[in-house]
Amino acid sequence: MSQKRRTFTTDFKKQVVALYESGKSRQDIVSEYELTASALDRWIAVFGI
Repeated sequence: MSQKRRTFTTDFKKQVVALYESGKSRQDIVSEYELTASALDRWIAVFGI
């Protein structure tokens, strides 16, 4: 069975990027929120400072 693609709100993405910018490691964020590293990198590029 294929998994349904999850969607995330802009607010959620910004909150995750804020965690990264406050010092939380990429690996911790990816593991905790079950994200892909590439998705997190993309969000950082778009929403980061």
